[in-house]
Amino acid sequence: MIPPEFLEILKDTFGSRRVFVTGHTGFKGSWLSSWLIKLGAEVTGYALEPPTTPNLFDSIGLREKISHIHGDVRDYDHLLASLQSCLPDLVFHLAAQSLVRLSYQEPRLTYETNVMGTVNVLEAIRYTPSVRVAVNVTSDKCYENRELAVGYREEDPLGGRDPYSSSKGCSELVTAAYCRSFFVPGSYGTANRVALASVRAGNVIGGGDWGVDRLVPDCVKALSRQEEIVLRYPQAVRPWQYVLDPLGGYLLLAARLWQDGASYAGPWNLGPDYQVAWTVEKVVQEIIRLWGGGSCRVDGPAQPHEARWLQLDCHKARTRLGWRPQYDVREALSLSIDWYRRFYEKAAPAELYRLTESQIAAYQAVSAKDDEMGSRPDSIL
Repeated sequence: MIPPEFLEILKDTFGSRRVFVTGHTGFKGSWLSSWLIKLGAEVTGYALEPPTTPNLFDSIGLREKISHIHGDVRDYDHLLASLQSCLPDLVFHLAAQSLVRLSYQEPRLTYETNVMGTVNVLEAIRYTPSVRVAVNVTSDKCYENRELAVGYREEDPLGGRDPYSSSKGCSELVTAAYCRSFFVPGSYGTANRVALASVRAGNVIGGGDWGVDRLVPDCVKALSRQEEIVLRYPQAVRPWQYVLDPLGGYLLLAARLWQDGASYAGPWNLGPDYQVAWTVEKVVQEIIRLWGGGSCRVDGPAQPHEARWLQLDCHKARTRLGWRPQYDVREALSLSIDWYRRFYEKAAPAELYRLTESQIAAYQAVSAKDDEMGSRPDSIL
């Protein structure tokens, strides 16, 4: 169960503090920035323009609500100057090339962004004396996936068959090297001033995602045009989770790092419970039901390899961080489709921002509730 003081911890940490977010124009970056604003943080974002049209960043009018810097994490000089101009207290690194299929087409871009981009962010943090906490957001795909029906633990081997997964494993190795060489937990507060951690989450879903080759956006785009949904891997099992679940973990981890120095440094899995893993086909059928109609078919041509099974063991986050998911897959899909429906009903950015805020507020209320039973019951789906 997330601790009852969850909201107070976040407000105490982020209220009136300067937070630097790379990749803030992306789906998760926009949700994270919105949440930080709601907590009272002064947010500066560093990213390229949104990767799709439409996109969450512009759909909710975030451009006018934060300090927006157009920049590429591959440009070290610009990144360093931006950090030193902002002088943030905390940094969240989300900027990435995040698509498996694109990584086959653009492997060099993928490695440059995901590996050297991480090097550039951590190196820039070394020379920005205001920073006390840094969180690098990678992926559950960073593990050497043998497609076993067990959850991968933080100490399991890193790797990846495709360039994207490999690049995320490399980003984790870079983070570990900086943690051991420059941001050493044992010397925090003396020779070292930065508490550094990495976070590995599963397949995140939520309103406002229009990413290419992502299941929920593909479904919503097809349904909004009254077209058939095309499935590539219908029996693939993914650790689906509502976007605010891992983001709540990112924020809680950063707050613990802020409060307790480097005792929370290192890697963390932030995935859903084993019981809530659904196949792609089951997710699509639920989306069709929530939308009120539609159909799907399986695409015949051969596709680039993607893992069929991938689960995370999140015992460390449950026991040490006090974090666990608050929503099951059915709830996550319902909230997502509610958001998309409002968008396709031509809601204005101010209305969509209020909807986004209301979903954040509802999540905080669930998370902060002191449940005398000890936790929300798991859903067996």
